[in-house]
Amino acid sequence: MRTSRGAGFASRLPEGWRTDLAVLQTPVLPSARQLRAALAGSTFAPDAVATLRLEELEERLVAVRPDVVLLALRGPLVRVVAPHLGSGADRPVLVSGFPGLTIPAAPKAIVYREQVDLIVLHSRREVREFRANAASLGVSVEFGLATLPFLSDEALTDVAADDSRSDLVFAAQAKVPAEREDRVRLLGWLADAARRRPSRRVVVKVRARRGEAQTHAEAFDYAELLADPDVRRELGGTLPPNLVVEDGSMSAHLASAVGLVTVSSTAVLEAVAAGLPALLVDEFGVEPKLINTVFEGSGLFGGADALAGWVLRHPSAGWLVDNYFHGGEHDDWEAQLSALLDRRAAGALAPRERAHNLTGGALRRAFERKRMLGEHDRTFAGAAAMAVAIPARWVVRRVRRMRRLLAPVNGAATADA
Repeated sequence: MRTSRGAGFASRLPEGWRTDLAVLQTPVLPSARQLRAALAGSTFAPDAVATLRLEELEERLVAVRPDVVLLALRGPLVRVVAPHLGSGADRPVLVSGFPGLTIPAAPKAIVYREQVDLIVLHSRREVREFRANAASLGVSVEFGLATLPFLSDEALTDVAADDSRSDLVFAAQAKVPAEREDRVRLLGWLADAARRRPSRRVVVKVRARRGEAQTHAEAFDYAELLADPDVRRELGGTLPPNLVVEDGSMSAHLASAVGLVTVSSTAVLEAVAAGLPALLVDEFGVEPKLINTVFEGSGLFGGADALAGWVLRHPSAGWLVDNYFHGGEHDDWEAQLSALLDRRAAGALAPRERAHNLTGGALRRAFERKRMLGEHDRTFAGAAAMAVAIPARWVVRRVRRMRRLLAPVNGAATADA
């Protein structure tokens, strides 16, 4: 889970619970503006959120003694943090989730979270596929189904005909598409859409401004691309004035939108929940690396012509039921969490041991911590691990590369023999 999704989920905990939100100090620490956008619509106020080092987080837990800790973190960081919080006889129940769309279900996502007690997922399909992964890995972890925080229980209605709405919103992603050429092509299609309807805006909605951190590094920022004279020449010289780049919360942008366009952002689910039509651009393919295979069968895919022509769609009913829109009455995460709390009260919640990726022992764990916390890890072990691991990783990668290069040659020699 990201900060926004974690805060939204925590805001829905049972009535009477006391909840506190802390942001862990890492190299991708959100700015004050990003934190405000992430907490919009939750029960948390930005000025009440503490920013803590891992050591300070441990001290906070010793002082507060919480019943549950929700780790709204990326998988590699969950693996670093969970052992620090999940030891001791009176440890809290550890809960985690995922930061975005998770189909196809990657086994390593379970490996990263093998030391938590409950993984919260958001579709029947996710639960089914990750439960199978956990069984094949021998990881005993509970799975809970929860409706995404930004999906309402109200019936989906088409609001695109509302005269107060005018924007076509493109939800940008840091990793998809990855290549500069593909991003420039996307901007060209968005510019075509803006030219066809000059009285309406086409908004490139970005997660971060220049200099702000993101969960995933973004090599080619859309705002910078649009400001690049070479890109402008590629796109026809003069860009339409109604093609704009803006940040802020997605919910605020969707409030004035007639529809949403993306490659694979979870924002499409928020748009669908709001009754807005959407378009998933499939010009770059439909494959796991584009994080869009989950939308197969949804009826939302379309190409450049559909984008330029504002041809937007609503998803098929059958796809909705298995993917994120199962209905809140089917959520079972509260029951799963209650059972774990009962086990904790009975003293039956033992610390969970790590069983995967053990090669390297303490040195590996120190490296993982330093890699995820960066300068916020001030341990000698972390510095030593980096000094050893970086050259070793370079050698391993070179060996793997040589093996790949030599494999065809060896194969040909074997065939000739």
